[in-house]
Amino acid sequence: MFSVKRACFLLSLAVIVILASPLAGLANEKIGVIDPQKIIFQHPRFEAVTKQLQQISKTKENEMKLAVDKEPDQNKKAQIFNTKRNELAQEEQKLMQPIFKDAEMAVRSVAKIKGVTVVLEKSAVYFGGIDITDDVVQELKKNAAKK
Repeated sequence: MFSVKRACFLLSLAVIVILASPLAGLANEKIGVIDPQKIIFQHPRFEAVTKQLQQISKTKENEMKLAVDKEPDQNKKAQIFNTKRNELAQEEQKLMQPIFKDAEMAVRSVAKIKGVTVVLEKSAVYFGGIDITDDVVQELKKNAAKK
């Protein structure tokens, strides 16, 4: 099944890479912080995608079990398992990518509106920064209502 921690890590990494300018002029920067896990979990389509991924996971698991039960060779069983696991990972990536993209665009939009020049993951900041997580969630909901 898909990994929410991995999804949050990828979102955090994307936000840091995209929005973090060189740290040389950091004194003039306005720093925002986000909780990427909260943003992803509260995305309007997250629940539906999660259910879809659970269904796909069950299907892949059943396909794998049927194929493994028919196969006497242990190496081929392992190969079948890995193939099904890779297929599930590809489906996860395909279904989660729009959510990551929406989240990234919402972070950019909120940062621009608030005059934030650098956005970091909240857990990476010891002190300070403006938490824009709730604003990003609201932006996601607003954008979802337009679609």
